[in-house]
Amino acid sequence: MIALITGAAGGLGRAMAGECASRGYSLILTDAREAALRSIKDGMERQYGVRAYAFACDLTNAEGVAALMDYMDCEGLYPNMLLNVAGIDFEGPFLQKDCEELLSIVRLNIEATMRITHRVLARRQPTERFYIVNVSSLASLYPIPLKATYAASKRFLLDFSIALGRELKREGVRVLALCPGGLATTREALRGIAAQGFWGNVTTNKLSVVAHRTISRVLAGRHIYIPGAVNRVLSALGRLVPAGIVASLLYRRWDMAQAQWGKLEKKMGME
Repeated sequence: MIALITGAAGGLGRAMAGECASRGYSLILTDAREAALRSIKDGMERQYGVRAYAFACDLTNAEGVAALMDYMDCEGLYPNMLLNVAGIDFEGPFLQKDCEELLSIVRLNIEATMRITHRVLARRQPTERFYIVNVSSLASLYPIPLKATYAASKRFLLDFSIALGRELKREGVRVLALCPGGLATTREALRGIAAQGFWGNVTTNKLSVVAHRTISRVLAGRHIYIPGAVNRVLSALGRLVPAGIVASLLYRRWDMAQAQWGKLEKKMGME
């Protein structure tokens, strides 16, 4: 098995790389952060004894993705698993964010995911089964004020994954949408979890567990994976309550969380 992992220098990307390496898979790692990417490549090879390749790439750039495909062709690499981990979010109300920041969410979360998925699928080996994981979010299940662009982008990935999986099922392609709650991937993510208080803690998922169960589920042909019992209950409740009421409840939650976030940021700035 050869797994291509985008966003490999991030917390979830590293966890996915480690999980795949522990299963003996060869790795193709890509991220915009070249130094971190090289470090992860070397670490995977040392720790697990697998073959790993690293290629720094801005997935929002069509020429960059074309260069990645050329690199794989030159190395004779034909992945049969694609883990679309790369994604971005910017905290804050819609009108308080720069428009280009909001558009960058769409470019990476949606446009870049579609581009690399299309390019990789077009060059797959037709006789082999192919697996795709698209990292969506628990946020994809609800309309979320104060995170409207991010939640909508993740909703696209959820629907896209389900539809594409059904479309390509007869061709041996299996697609899973991963919909986690909080993930302790960066210091900023940890502050965000802390700002949410109780709900941040109970909806947060352990990276290593999420990575292990995600790979197991896509191999088993599952379509959606929502890590955590609390998150699965919340997703079920969200389907029963009208969208307008859900949006109102979530607005209150995120309004308080972002106010707390601001206090934490101010406190850290003073220290």
